[in-house]
Amino acid sequence: MSTNSNDQGRAYEYAWISSLYKTLSAIRKTRIVDNSSLEANKRAWNVMDDDMQALFEISANAAVDTILELEPLMSENDGNELLLEFQKDGAGIQGDVRDIVIKRNNIKWEIGLSIKHNHEAIKHSRLSHKLDFGEEWFGIPCTVNYWVDVNPIFDRLKEEKTKGKNWSDISDKEGSVYIPLLKAFMDEINRSYKADESIPRKIVEYLVGTSDYYKIVSHDNKRMTLIHTFNMHNTLNKPSKIKVSAINVPIVELPTELIAIKFKKGSNNTVEMYLNNGWQLSFRIHNASTKVEPSLKFDVQFIGIPVSILSIECKWK
Repeated sequence: MSTNSNDQGRAYEYAWISSLYKTLSAIRKTRIVDNSSLEANKRAWNVMDDDMQALFEISANAAVDTILELEPLMSENDGNELLLEFQKDGAGIQGDVRDIVIKRNNIKWEIGLSIKHNHEAIKHSRLSHKLDFGEEWFGIPCTVNYWVDVNPIFDRLKEEKTKGKNWSDISDKEGSVYIPLLKAFMDEINRSYKADESIPRKIVEYLVGTSDYYKIVSHDNKRMTLIHTFNMHNTLNKPSKIKVSAINVPIVELPTELIAIKFKKGSNNTVEMYLNNGWQLSFRIHNASTKVEPSLKFDVQFIGIPVSILSIECKWK
């Protein structure tokens, strides 16, 4: 992610917490928690021009009322304080992808928002010469077989790095790097699944998060803000003492079976994973820099999601 798009992402998060605070503080006691993420996002907001700030405000305001409708406990005024807090940047590494956490300390309840600006990407994971993706993704270290397959590829990339080579200098990088790495990746997923049947659930929890949340995506060119409901553990959409939401958010079943993992038809750089309960994912591998590094990035996208994940369109006014 470029510095510019990173700043835009942070500024959009700031627009959301500001819109939430403005709406909620008018109806109940509300506070934004002061932390380093708030300061970083505020700095990003301040470098946006007036037009971009106005666009972010319109995008957030278009969906705020829907979030309040989905979550009656947010606007319930019981005299206690509602807290709005940005997650620390390291939370995503631990599997919590929420950007904003909303909670009331007097009751056992909290919800989260994952906020995206103009993209639906899930997670930018890596394969590298020292990163054990099995340990990181699902708690099972990669086997010797995996390292035997990938080490010669990464050794070559390390050598090319010392020569200061660019990726464009490597002939047939698909055949000599992408394809064998993806084959090793797929073989390791299959080996791990044979050893532990909970791998499909663990992979999805790693990629989409271990806590329930609403994923909010601004589509500027469509002048629309999308809300996706990720209610895997039945913590979203709880009624207050006086209100039940007019929108029912279903519980999302996590996958229990790996049906297939294979190359996308006609592709040398993308693998597709088919799981039960409606989960389908694509993993596109790519070099994330101009210079050769012994590390490659995955762009992970949904190609199919369970019907129990609602997608609510909020058109801009």
